[in-house]
Amino acid sequence: MAEKAVERKGGHRWGLHRVLDKEPRLPQSALHLDNSLPIYSNEILIDVDCLNIDAASFVQMEKETGGDAGQIGRIVQGNSREIGKQQNKVTGSGGMLIGRVLVVGSRYKGPCRFKVGDSVATLVSLTLTPLLIEQIRSVDLKSHQIRVKGHAILFETGIAAKLPSDLPERVVMAAFDVAGAPATVYALCRKGQSVLVVGAGGKAGILSCVAARQKVGRTGRVYAVEPFEAAASDLRKLKVCDAVWQIDATNPVEVAARVAEVTRDKMVDVVTNVASVPNTELSSILSCRSRGKVLLFSMATSFTRAALGAEGIASEATLLFGNGYYPGHDAFVLKQLRRFPDLQSLFLSRYGR
Repeated sequence: MAEKAVERKGGHRWGLHRVLDKEPRLPQSALHLDNSLPIYSNEILIDVDCLNIDAASFVQMEKETGGDAGQIGRIVQGNSREIGKQQNKVTGSGGMLIGRVLVVGSRYKGPCRFKVGDSVATLVSLTLTPLLIEQIRSVDLKSHQIRVKGHAILFETGIAAKLPSDLPERVVMAAFDVAGAPATVYALCRKGQSVLVVGAGGKAGILSCVAARQKVGRTGRVYAVEPFEAAASDLRKLKVCDAVWQIDATNPVEVAARVAEVTRDKMVDVVTNVASVPNTELSSILSCRSRGKVLLFSMATSFTRAALGAEGIASEATLLFGNGYYPGHDAFVLKQLRRFPDLQSLFLSRYGR
């Protein structure tokens, strides 16, 4: 521990000093990061307990390995050793982590006010977080969470949140991982509007449905697309959606037909896409009314497919790409979990073990 407390000086606030590429890059787009110790004087060192892999990345690894938990763990550990971070080589996405603060650099002036020993969750992507995994302890295929032994480094511009004491760590981690989506949905929607959530049965989708219902109120409408029976059933039990359609969002004709039927061809005002698979862009765009808004939040989203698809059907909808961050998004999802007991119970059953 004494060795870890030794500091290096001169770290860049954006983390440029950790980029090992020959060409100048920011940490997120870098091919290799320096995950070595000791830390620089403006960094925070975190003893990592658990990684929450984003849905698009985890689904891709499941397909690649045939759902072999051991192989998924080896891929993630291999990434930390080979490129110094967790960034899926196919999807380009990462996730986030929870752990305990080991060292706060003496010259750290970032937004986090942590003390040594605080349990925290990072609110920045693993794709820009220097990470070294010494051991994979377990891989949970259901929650997409991986228990590990290792360390991570938070830059001066990185954000993180202290874990609350009234909710289980794994539940908070699951909610924080997707907190930007429901917070953005809540800000985007208006009272009385109609909203469609694509990929609604996952954690981002469920929180987005709840946020949409909160904002549009009783006079608004919330519709959901979720292909898997169990997830669709869980969503129906929350009673926040006017309809939950168990259909494949990669079939834009069927999705648009369902929306047209319930809206009498007017389509919806706002579409939020949080699906974890590719090729769902056109389902979202076709379901949106002229000059409505389509929020594309999935890491499986392709800008090319979305832009060219909208052009191909002469859509006037505004395409918005969620970036995972919205001011106060961590506090927003914690408030959701505390305010709605059924939502908290669902997250406890899925992620609280």
